[in-house]
Formats: sequence, structure tokens, C-alpha cells
Amino acid sequence: MTESAYIRHRDTTSEHGQKRDLSYPPLPEPLPVAVYDNHTHLEISDGDQPIDYREHLERAAEVGIVGVIQVGGDVETSKWSATVAAAEPRMLAAVAIHPNEAPNYEAAGTLDEALAVIDELAAWPRTRAVGETGLDFFRTGPEGLAAQHRSFEAHIEIAKKHNIAMQIHDRDAHDEVIETLLRVGAPEKTVFHCFSGDAAMAAIAADNGWYLSFSGTITFKKNEELRQALKVIPRELVLVETDAPFLTPTPFRGRPNAPYLTPHTVRAMAEVLEVDLGDLCAQIAFNTETVYGSWQDGLVE
Repeated sequence: MTESAYIRHRDTTSEHGQKRDLSYPPLPEPLPVAVYDNHTHLEISDGDQPIDYREHLERAAEVGIVGVIQVGGDVETSKWSATVAAAEPRMLAAVAIHPNEAPNYEAAGTLDEALAVIDELAAWPRTRAVGETGLDFFRTGPEGLAAQHRSFEAHIEIAKKHNIAMQIHDRDAHDEVIETLLRVGAPEKTVFHCFSGDAAMAAIAADNGWYLSFSGTITFKKNEELRQALKVIPRELVLVETDAPFLTPTPFRGRPNAPYLTPHTVRAMAEVLEVDLGDLCAQIAFNTETVYGSWQDGLVE
């Protein structure tokens, strides 16, 4: 498989079983200050005309998105992410076994082997995060929770061992994720990817210095609790992401998502906070570089 090959393709239907509009939305107005997409999956192809990761990055640059964190969720996608990021100046990598994948590895008797690979990839210079890891009680039943917990705690230790950030996947598991972090001890730079909690949870994150990364879901009309959480978390702990090709922001919800659509989410965040867009962009960029370091360091010639 070449570095530009897609590892998998997103389903053409939505979670509700409806046929999706598979066309990519138009480019938005560029941001006044460059920012980064904190979490994306460019190994997943989508749309009626799939876009290679290089074109994704070129489109992103046109609208002020100058770098991305490319996130793995299993051994194969983590290897792809680390390999491409090693030579791509606009990309850094996050590597992990996704919580929904951990029970599958455990059932096959290969979870420890998979975790060892993640540990090796975490040592690469342009791997700057362990993730996405955490707990997911939505897609995994009770029989898989022990494997999820074991995997999550192992990832925490890997992140601390290599002194890099950790990106958390938390779905319907807020209390358990927080309990684990407090009991085991969170990495110094802990990020809640696609934050889905409320203002009370944002206050807990603030007390512990955990970062909250907001996705296109903050633009959805029903998600007032996310907007309230954004108002609670200190600005120095705010990040933005796409989780592309998923969670496309309003007004293009359901269509293929991409890093170049990040400006829609940033603009929505600025409106919620009633702050200058340029100031918010500068803060998000500073926060992102604080968590992950420079996008120019560690490149393979």
C-alpha cells in the first residue's frame, strides 16, 4: 500500500440510515489568522470524488488551516499516520487503538502486541500524541468494557512514558473517563477530542488543566450544552477540530467533512464567545502549538 492509498472508505449512509449528499462543500472564507485542525482522519476516503490527503492539506492551507493532527485508531491506521507525518510538514501524528477496536484485539489475543506497536510509534519524532483512546459505552457492550479499560490505562502510560499529549475519545462515558484520569494520573497534556460534555464537565477539565477540542457539533442547533461548555473553559484550554470526514459543521451537516471546513466551526465559536475572530484564532493556534509543538520539527528528508 502506498502512502497515499486510502485504508478505508466511509459509508455512504448516515447514522440514521439516510442517503448522504456525497459532494464536498465549497471552500469557506479564509480565517484572518492561521489555525490547526486538532483531529482528523485523512486515511478515510469519502464523497463521490474522494480527495487525496495532499489535496486535503492544500485546500486547508487556502483557508488558513496550516496543519493537522492525523489520528490513527488501530495498528494499520496508526502506522499510516506516523509514516505520512514523518515526511509531511503540514501533518503531525497521533497513534492508538481506538476503544471500540480494543475488544476486537483482546478477543483475538493480540491486544498486548498491538499496544507494543503503539508504544514504538509513539517514539517517532513527529508522533505528538497518543490517541484516540478512551472509553466508548455507545458502540461497545458490557462484554468489551474490561478490554477498553485496560487499553485506555495502557495508552495513558504510553503517553506519559514518551512525554507527549493524549487525545481522548469519550462517548457516553464521561464519569468513567474522568475517574480513570484522576485515579491513574492524566498525562500533562490531555485533550478531550470532540468534546461532548456539559458546562459542569468543562469546569472539571478547567480545574485539571485538560484541553477541550470542539468540532462541528458545536454548530448543531440542539447542542446548547456544548456552547455553554465553551463559555466555561478558559480560552487557553480551547482547541478546534474537524474529526473529518465526520461531523461536518452547519450548514453542510451530513456531507463529507475536511480540514478546510474548520473555519465554519471557529467562526461559530467566536460568535458564542462574542470575541474577535482573529483573537480567537491566535489563541487556538498558540494552544495547539503548546500541546503538540512545532509542525516543522523532526521531518525526515
